Amino acid sequence: MMRNRCFGTGDPLYERYHDEEWGHPVEDTPDERELFERLVLEGFQAGLSWVTILRKRDAFREAFQGFAPAKVAAFDDADVERLMGNETIIRNRAKILAAIGNARALLDMHEQGIRLEALFSEFVPPPSDPADHSPTAPGFTPESTALSKRLKGLGFRFVGPTTMQATMQALGIADGHAPGCWLADSQK
Repeated sequence: MMRNRCFGTGDPLYERYHDEEWGHPVEDTPDERELFERLVLEGFQAGLSWVTILRKRDAFREAFQGFAPAKVAAFDDADVERLMGNETIIRNRAKILAAIGNARALLDMHEQGIRLEALFSEFVPPPSDPADHSPTAPGFTPESTALSKRLKGLGFRFVGPTTMQATMQALGIADGHAPGCWLADSQK
């Protein structure tokens, strides 16, 4: 059956991501590796298409040791060079260093008793009309801007308002399905 989608139609991997993962909350682990993975991958996506990251996601998972925050936080200069030499991922030094720094920031948050999941929950936007999700809609909201500012204050990088909006949509915190998308229509 042909379905209208916000994105991904024609690419089975991208269709599956849209239909089964994007916009769905994650069931996370105590170390919040699922949320950390999404945050890191959205940071790597900045300036690129999401499908590029999606196609490399398994390689990222291997290179970043399953996105276990404690393991990534322990990466050193040799690990940075290993990642810079890994042709299966995006080799951007600033983004690699941000991922490592973000793992350290997440561990610091956990020591303070702050959970990433709870932090995201503080910035849930009000329900929106699917008509507001057109391709010409702004790429950020007051909520994603506030979340970005809060994360930056906690030491995170590559978490700008647009990246946070994309993360919030990917996690189902903010609705991003466009008018005419079969999932938008099924949620009415």
